[in-house]
Amino acid sequence: MYYKTDGEKLQYHYKNHLSDFNDWSQKYHAKNWLLFGKNIGKYLSLDETSLSNGELYTILTNKSAKGQKGAIVAIIKGTKADDVIKVINKLSISRRIIVKEITVDMAGNMNLIAKKCFPKAEIVTDRFHVQKLTTEAVQEERIRLRWEVIELENNAIQKAKNTESIYRPELLSNGDTKRQLLARSRYLLLNQKVNGHHHRL
Repeated sequence: MYYKTDGEKLQYHYKNHLSDFNDWSQKYHAKNWLLFGKNIGKYLSLDETSLSNGELYTILTNKSAKGQKGAIVAIIKGTKADDVIKVINKLSISRRIIVKEITVDMAGNMNLIAKKCFPKAEIVTDRFHVQKLTTEAVQEERIRLRWEVIELENNAIQKAKNTESIYRPELLSNGDTKRQLLARSRYLLLNQKVNGHHHRL
């Protein structure tokens, strides 16, 4: 057998001779799903993620592991609720009923998966998804108001020209015009103050 690099040769021998890959119980379905029931805990997160080739996977993790060893409970190819439910339900009900809380994003399929697989768990919406939607809504309103102010200002400038007078925009208490404030406020709205420090949302 020909190998282009020593690295590929090492990888082949590790996978086929040194590791226990050939005896791994999940080997035959690993491309489609993996389950690690022993990693289940009282507090889980359910989300979708995109891996190397842009393919979507549903991932179930134990929050108490904080991304370290033992965090992954399940990885399932795709995000279709029926497919994901079928795999997660391979875990015994005695394991699944210990889950007290499961955090999901706002996608309907994630809520359905959580309800069907973890009947005793309280479903909580991930605050980062709520925060993102709120920020987007605030930004849309800021932009709408900004265009409204620009139009009013342009009309006032034109009126001043027609009457041969000087246009002086109203200054707010901070010294900005409304137009300036609505332009600058984009950065203020994207920051939140925590313990005296500003953090980007």
